[in-house]
Amino acid sequence: MAKINIKIEGVPYEVEAGQTILEAAKACGYEIPSLCAFNHGECSNGSCRVCLVEATGARGLVASCVYPVSEGMEITISSPKAVAARRASVELLLSNHNQNCQQCDKNGKCELLHVATITGAREGKFQGSKTPTTYDDLTPSIVRDTSKCILCGRCVARCQNAHGMGILGFENRGFKTVVGPAENRSMANSPCILCGQCVSVCPTGALMEKSEIDKVDAAIAAGKHVVVQTAPAVRAALGEEFGMPVGTAVTGKMVAALKRLGFTKVYDTDFGADLTIMEEGTELLHRLQNGGVLPMITSCSPGWVNYAEYNYGDLLPHLSTCKSPHQMQGAIIKSYYAEKNGIDPKDIFAVSIMPCTAKKFEKERDVMEVNGIRDVDAVLTTRELAKMIKRAGIRFDKLPDEDYDHDIMGDYTGAGVIFGVTGGVMEAALRTVYYVLTGKEHDAIKFEAVRGLEGLREASIEINGQTINVAIANGMKNAKVLLDEIREGKSKYQFIEIMGCPGGCINGGGQPIVRSCFLPNEDNDILDTYRQKRANALYSEDERQVLRQSHNNPQIQELYKNFLGEPNSHKAHELLHTTYAAREGFND
Repeated sequence: MAKINIKIEGVPYEVEAGQTILEAAKACGYEIPSLCAFNHGECSNGSCRVCLVEATGARGLVASCVYPVSEGMEITISSPKAVAARRASVELLLSNHNQNCQQCDKNGKCELLHVATITGAREGKFQGSKTPTTYDDLTPSIVRDTSKCILCGRCVARCQNAHGMGILGFENRGFKTVVGPAENRSMANSPCILCGQCVSVCPTGALMEKSEIDKVDAAIAAGKHVVVQTAPAVRAALGEEFGMPVGTAVTGKMVAALKRLGFTKVYDTDFGADLTIMEEGTELLHRLQNGGVLPMITSCSPGWVNYAEYNYGDLLPHLSTCKSPHQMQGAIIKSYYAEKNGIDPKDIFAVSIMPCTAKKFEKERDVMEVNGIRDVDAVLTTRELAKMIKRAGIRFDKLPDEDYDHDIMGDYTGAGVIFGVTGGVMEAALRTVYYVLTGKEHDAIKFEAVRGLEGLREASIEINGQTINVAIANGMKNAKVLLDEIREGKSKYQFIEIMGCPGGCINGGGQPIVRSCFLPNEDNDILDTYRQKRANALYSEDERQVLRQSHNNPQIQELYKNFLGEPNSHKAHELLHTTYAAREGFND
């Protein structure tokens, strides 16, 4: 990349040509207040005017997030004119903002409040009418409150960049402008897949998960038998809420916190992941050997399942009929666990701690119950769990490392752990499929060919003289490529893994907010590497496990021997499998 010479505050620097002023300033050690840039590629057109600076060659102040540097440019960030303009920009945003900060779910991670503090914005500087408010809480997953929206457009860009979907957009004009689905309808009345990626980039509380903390509080207070399970990706990110470096695995402290919060039993969803592999792997082998519908596509990601039902109803037979791991585990808690402990399933309240907002919707699906008993009663995101821990006054960093409960469903393998990263479900399945086809374990255990964070990957795996062509996609924009090939009869794959969120569950819509302004101790490249750091935490835990293949989990073996019979048995289908249906009105 060519270099050019500029000056910032009179100091000469050599920077890359083509950078914006904001990018160049950051590389030189300056942090210009902003609301739209350095957020995983989602940037508006500079409309918020929070990052205004003076620059030679420009007429007046310029938005540094969109204005490019040029040879010999002199940039002034701290001039009275620039300082006053940035402050006025923030004050104008505040004048149309619902400032109930104490009640806001984004309190502590609000970028508007952050830049207001930096710029010295004054409360109530501008008074007047406010844009009419839309408050939409009709989905089980996401709440949209336009009274807190600053029209930055980051959610619009993320939906398009991650999924190629235009669920959110700018509605109306002028002072009546809002961000929402077409015609400002409820997200429940749109083909939104409820993945929560829009929530993860929103700088304010305009988009948030729909909290179920009160449900859990009520169940514990009522003396219910409250059983909690934690998804693999949660351990790789929860520590960030307590000031720990990104990618710190906090499994032991998380378990200790959950036990102190009053849960009766604390289990790992990795057990459910191992169970999923037994069911899904067997299903794949049956399809391969008996002329079933191929390629088979994984069904662990509820965001992806939503997308398929909305847009590819004709391809639903390609999806594995397996429920997702936490739904499987919930079903086992309400049946096998209840039977073993002599508990009426109606007295059990099953809670899932998930990195995902779409899981909140998934648990409400009509097919996620057996004999009128819901598999899972409440889903909390990683962020919601952090709120509960902080509310209880627990010093997370001071907690000892404690272990999950190990009765009945406490054991798990490394294969279950890596479910949380893109390619992990595929690799876990291949470890077991390899054993079934060859009668021995894969020497390397790992299948490096399916690892990586790229949005679309493929590999050919040789197992016992048989070639299995596989593909992995994360983000619906990438999944669409594979799905269109299937529609056109051009797919060469036998097995496809699809995850809704870019990078997989490690980057789920319920994970901690990643912003450089709230992570002062992290390197400047954190926004480029946080997914890899979280992924590394899961791969490291996989390496530490004694058992790393799902079929070797002794409690899974016991479950089949004493309760389910065998993978894909009638009882297994009754408890662990599901159905899908095209959603009319949104299909192609």
